[in-house]
Amino acid sequence: MSGLRIVRLANFVTPSSGGLRTALRELGRGYLAAGHRPVLIVPGERETDEDTAQGRVITLPGPVLPGTGGYRVLTARRRLRTVLEDLGTDRLEVSDRTTLRWTGEWARRHRVPSVMVSHETADGVLRTWGVPGTAAERAADRLNARSAWAYSRIVCTTEWAEREFLRIGARNVVRAPLGVDLVRCRPDRRSAGLRERYARGADVLLLLGSRLSVEKRPGTALDTLAELRARGVRAVLVVAGDGPLRGGLVRRARERGLPAHFLGHVGDRAEMAALQASADICLAPGPAETFGLSALESLACGTPVVASASSALPEVIGDAGVAATDTAPAFADGVEDLLSRPERGRRAAARGRAELFGWDRAVAAFLAAHDVPLPRIPAPRGPGGAAG
Repeated sequence: MSGLRIVRLANFVTPSSGGLRTALRELGRGYLAAGHRPVLIVPGERETDEDTAQGRVITLPGPVLPGTGGYRVLTARRRLRTVLEDLGTDRLEVSDRTTLRWTGEWARRHRVPSVMVSHETADGVLRTWGVPGTAAERAADRLNARSAWAYSRIVCTTEWAEREFLRIGARNVVRAPLGVDLVRCRPDRRSAGLRERYARGADVLLLLGSRLSVEKRPGTALDTLAELRARGVRAVLVVAGDGPLRGGLVRRARERGLPAHFLGHVGDRAEMAALQASADICLAPGPAETFGLSALESLACGTPVVASASSALPEVIGDAGVAATDTAPAFADGVEDLLSRPERGRRAAARGRAELFGWDRAVAAFLAAHDVPLPRIPAPRGPGGAAG
């Protein structure tokens, strides 16, 4: 088989992962459709090797990070180094700027062009974990300088994500947006029956589709629900996602008497799309999001988004949503703003915005970052939208 062997490494991926897992799958499918040989290496409980619709997927044993809800990391450097060499790697693509940064140096020694994909901003994540702003920025600058030196290129999915690298004068940064499945995620999945199952007579159905971890700020969604109900808005919240904060959020909702439904991880992607289409408003409170695939999927399903103004999402959602400061009153204002717009118009605007982000464009941009520019990439899925 011709084409390049593009080896992709990622940590923090589990069967219930959200945006990163989706991006890895869709990019792999696109690389494969373009005639290349993608190989994805991720950590797991045991070693496996299988061919899938997104290319070859190798799992290497990796320990669970305590307190992360099941995330694992690749720590066996010698084994990973052997796999990289045995594969005959033509291009290296890494989705982790910390524990895997040494692979950029490996690629440099072996004359393998490499990219590091910035799926989050370093200073943004540090701030969400309570590191003061100035200290977070300085630590991020040191980390990003080492990453920019280690890899041939740094790929950022938005201008917002690119800024922290431009701040340190990095000259090897390129921008490549992610995409959305416009076949699976579409407005006609909206179901009055599904909406009523959760709304139960309420006027507004809110959706939070997110990992329930500190950096995602899921508590803002509960606080927004409480604020809206205090204003007399009969709203209900559906939470689709799991993570280390779930237990505390459930207790908080119960103690405050808030109508919130916690579904856990929704593994059926068609079911998730139906939820996204059936909601009235999607909430995206994570202040460190560099793209926000879940929010983009909601737009594709015709559901507008209220997003953190501190994140990259305002750049992604445009006029199809509202950017709010990171407080419950501001998010509640955003919800009421969107609800004041005619339903047909706001849902059409959401879908129209999402149509700017097809996966074909994303794949072409990522291949260009690998110095494999292709003006046209065949659609990486058939009309059935089968999973990789």
